[in-house]
Parts: sequence; structure tokens; C-alpha cells
Amino acid sequence: DSAPAQALLAYLDGINQYQAQGAKPLEFDILGISPRPYTMEDTVSIAGYLAYSFAAAFRTEPTLSYIRQELGEDYLTIFDLKTPSAGALPQASLTGADWSQLHSLAQLSQEALFNAGLPQFEGSNAWVLNGSKTASGKPLLAGDPHINFSVPAVWYEAHLQAPNFELYGQFQALNPFALRGHNQEFGWSITMFQNDDLDLIALKRNPEDPQQVWQNNQWQTLDSQTQWIAIKGQDPQQLTLYNSAYGPIISDILKDQSSDTPIAMWWAFLETENPILDAFYELNRANTLDKARQASSKIHAPGLNIVWANVQGDIGWWAAAKMPIRDKSAQPSFILDSQAANSKKYGFYPFSANPQEENPARGYIVSANFLPASPKKVPLPGYYNLADRGAELIEQISQTDVKWDTQNSQAVQQGDRSGYAQRLLSPLLEDLRSIARGTEEKQLIQQLSAWPGDYSIKSYLPTIFTEFTYQLLQAAMLDELGDSVFNNLLNTRIIDSALPLLAADPHSPWWHQHNNGVQQTRQQVVAQAWQATLLHLRTTFGVDPNDWLWGSAHTLTHKHPLAQQAPLDTLLNIGSFAAPGGHEVPNNFSAGYASAPWAVQYGPSTRRIIDFAAPGKSLGINPLGQSGVPFDRHYADQAEAYMQGQYFPQHLGKEDVKQNTHSTLRLLPQ
Repeated sequence: DSAPAQALLAYLDGINQYQAQGAKPLEFDILGISPRPYTMEDTVSIAGYLAYSFAAAFRTEPTLSYIRQELGEDYLTIFDLKTPSAGALPQASLTGADWSQLHSLAQLSQEALFNAGLPQFEGSNAWVLNGSKTASGKPLLAGDPHINFSVPAVWYEAHLQAPNFELYGQFQALNPFALRGHNQEFGWSITMFQNDDLDLIALKRNPEDPQQVWQNNQWQTLDSQTQWIAIKGQDPQQLTLYNSAYGPIISDILKDQSSDTPIAMWWAFLETENPILDAFYELNRANTLDKARQASSKIHAPGLNIVWANVQGDIGWWAAAKMPIRDKSAQPSFILDSQAANSKKYGFYPFSANPQEENPARGYIVSANFLPASPKKVPLPGYYNLADRGAELIEQISQTDVKWDTQNSQAVQQGDRSGYAQRLLSPLLEDLRSIARGTEEKQLIQQLSAWPGDYSIKSYLPTIFTEFTYQLLQAAMLDELGDSVFNNLLNTRIIDSALPLLAADPHSPWWHQHNNGVQQTRQQVVAQAWQATLLHLRTTFGVDPNDWLWGSAHTLTHKHPLAQQAPLDTLLNIGSFAAPGGHEVPNNFSAGYASAPWAVQYGPSTRRIIDFAAPGKSLGINPLGQSGVPFDRHYADQAEAYMQGQYFPQHLGKEDVKQNTHSTLRLLPQ
């Protein structure tokens, strides 16, 4: 009976009425299935998908645990784990069958969303300035969530007006409450907190009864339930799910593989009430600091940063999540041992212990997925992005001689440089200079040494650097890890922080050849990676470095999940486009670690800048278009402008809306 529930039911009722009477979307005809009415459970499942897309633990914890058990603690140094591996599963505890299952699950966790065409939330930028930093004297809010590109686009824009309510917002399908929005009084943006709210826990199985595990100081039979999975063109498949006191068992899901050790998944999303829909219902109406703080406190999982401002001049940021109280000696980056006392949880910290700021004296707040400060000294384990992207934003907006507005903020939002490249390259330059062959190679290395780390589509230096980082990883790590673990590692955020630390440590065991026992030096591995880089680029693009331009090597195609092959790919996909920016720069067009050419996977899912001196003149852009209907004139009418860095006005005032209305659709309730 709550107001959010009533609003959601009314919204779903409208969708279902239209679905029952209107034409079916093309996708239903392609799949050969009939639509069914949408329910509240479907909307809640969207929140679950959002949380699942953050769950880096599926890939990170098995990978780090494997390195620790199979290679040793010395190999963990480059991952800069702040706490020891207390509470982790003892070394030599998992068998080959266990590792095979876990590596397959790690790959499946990545592929499940990708193959389904569901956009994953990967990172974001958001910042807010108070009036002392702006040309207008009022707060300015900017944001661009970084999400996997998809067709249709992630967000639907809507300007809603009703008695006592107005909001211009970005909405996800099946959710009537904007996840990002603004009006004449206030506005907010979001980024991903990246806190670790998921643990993998190894259980002890009863050797006499495989359906029992040791929990609560006794052997207990696992709870089970049966689900049926519908598969097109085949009989439904039965899936039995088991649940323990620590959470659902995830290690027995793959039928063609078996494991010796049950692995349970403890996930805050399943362990808390999590009234996330109530939270955004309230955020859609939160015109004061108190209201925004209270709404943010209701977001339990996934963890989000709420960056907020109002026309009165207030600014605020809240790291919104229900953070579990772990033993201070535990290291949740590893698979935990259920038999260790320090692997247990002791409830959740209060929201007041979360990182947050309101009206800071410096006059600005930046949120870019880096590890935030913890004023209450609460541990913040997580899978955070590097600080380089945020540092670049802070360097720009903290300038004391600049007053910011919606025009000069665009260059900050689309900045294509950071200090990451030089952090990685600097320790290796002496080695690179010593192994350079001929004048051209020496010139390329000299250019790299002076490169400011910008990813311009007209430069070949980002192409060389990006190929070199992959070749360096492959030369240093593939022989130790093997294909499966190596590929899983490349899909984690910890590899980003590990690379500069590896480059800076000439004595790291990763430089040695593990399989054949050859004691190589860093210089030898760097030489191998450098020559492999040049060979691949010359083979792929030609011998002239001027043909290795970033815009040719780094491209974006918006892909429809049903358009993986002809002729649907040419009908439904949009692109390709030369993509500027790159990994760990503000204009975060990112591809995975691989050899060139690179297909961009994620980036700014929308860009938005709001000056609260004139909220009705805010600016924004969608990567594709407002319509998800193929062949509609708004299916991809913003795609070119988006790639060119343009923005469109977001009209708020009644007269402004009227003057810019090109057509009207009236929906009359029956």
C-alpha cells in the first residue's frame, strides 16, 4: 500500500495495457515468443541484475585464491592487498576439479550478461561544485555513468509533470522512478561505489553424505529447490539449487563439471531488506539535504554514490550501501574458509559510518569509482577503479582561476588524458631504450616517454601503449596462470592496479618463466613484449606507424543482442565509429585487454551538465536515441552527435517545452 508500490503498479498496468493492444516489438517475432504481462517481481529483478553486474567477486576471489595456492604469496605483492590473507581458505585446500569449476563460473559470470545483451555497470564520473566555483554563483552538477553499450540504449529520458511534481530524468526499463534526474529545485547523479558486498565461502562437505555440510556446529542437510529453465526448441531443463546457512551453493551449477568443495555465495543483496525502489522514489522528490540523505540510506545493494545539489546552494555525496561488518583480520579478496571464525559476518554498519560529505569547504565533490576516504575508519574492501581518472577530474575542477559553467565543463567531461600511462611506462623506459632496434624504434620510445597519456583518435601512441600493455601482461603472466585463469584476471579491476606495481618491481617473480624454470629478467620480458607489439601492429595495420591511429584501432559499434550475424547486424546495429578516450581517462571509452583492433565495450551511457542558475537550460546526450524501436526516426538520431561530443538542451520550463515540441502523443485512460 506504500506510495512507491502504488506508483509501480500503475506504471506496470499502463505498460501491460499497451502491450495487450499494441503491435508486438520486432524482437518477439525474431525470437518466436509471445509477451506476457510484466510484474513487480520483474522490476525487482532489474535491481538484482544491477547488483549482479557489480559483483566482481565471481572473477576476483577465485583468481587471487588460485594465485595464492598454486604460485605462492610472493605473487600477490603486485595486487597491493592491504590486509593479510587471514580467514582465507588454507593453501592446498582446493582440488583440480574445484579450480576447474570456479574458473568456469568466473567466465560464465562475465559471459551471462554479455551474451544476453544486458548492459553492465562498469564505472562512472560525477562531480558537483558549489557556487564559489561556478560562473553563475549556483551549484553545477555533471555526470556520465559508464555502462556497457547496448541497443536499445540503457536510458530512456522523460520529462514528467503532474500536480506537485516535476522531474526530468533518465529511466531504466520497468522502473518508473528516475535513477538520475533534476528539476528546477534539485538534481542528482550516480556512480558505482564498487564496495565488496559478496563473499565466496568454501564449506566442509560430509564425506558420508554429499547433501550435508558442516554448519552451526553440526552436519546439516542443504535446503534445495527445483527450477525449470525454458530453452527455445528444446525441452525445459531441470536445475536444482542448494542453499546453506552461508548462502546459495554456486559450485554445483554446471552439470558437466563437478567440484569436491561446495562454494557458497554470501551476498548483501540477498541478506538485506534493500528497499531500493523506495529510495529512488524518495530521491525523485528530495529537494533538501535531509531528504536526499534519508533516501540514499535506503540503498543497500548494489552500492551507489549519490552526488546531489539543490538551487539553494547545498551539495552532497553519500556512499549508499549496506556494508557488512567483517572481522578486521579477514581478507574478503580471497575465497573464505567457513571453518575460520574470522570469515563470519557480524551484521551491518549503520549508514552514518559510510563515506559521505555535505557542503565541504573546498567547494566541490568528485566521485569516479576510486576508493573513498573513510572518516569513521570503517574498512572499505572493494574492487575500486584506479584513482587516475578521478585525479584528472580533480586537477581540472579544483583550478582556482576558472569559474565553471555548462560550456567549459564539457571539455572536462570529455577529457582524454590521465597520468596512468606514464605511471606504467616510466619504470620501463630505461629497459625499452636499451632494447630498441634501429632509429624508428628509438623514435617511438622517445615519443612514448614524452606522451602525456591522451587518447586522441589522430594519435598512434595510445595504440602502441595499449597493445604493449597486453603483450606485457601476456609475456609476464600467461605461462604461470594458463589461458583460463589469465583471461579471468584480465576481466578484473585488480589487474589495472597491478600493472604499474609490476612494472616498478624488477624483482617480481612474475618476470620469471614459471613452466620451464628459466630465470628471465624484467628487461628480457619487456623486450619480448615490445617486439610482439611491433610485430602485431605491423601485421594488422601496416609497417607505417601513421597507419596505427587510435581512431582506426579503437572503435564503437552499438550492438543489438539479437544481431550477432547477417542480415540482422546491418539492420539493427549502429556504427562503427572511431572512439576517442580510453581506459582510466574521464572520457572512458573502454575495451578489454586484448590485441588490436579493439571493440569498445563500455563508456558514457549519457552525459549531463546542469547549472542550477538555469536548470531549464541543462545539457545532455544519449549515445543512440530515445526510441528502442528499429527503424524509428529516433532509434539512432543522436549517435553521430554523441561521438562528436555534442550536447542537446533538456527543456524544463512550460513555454520552453511548448516552443520545442514537434509532435504530441496523447494517451487517454479507459
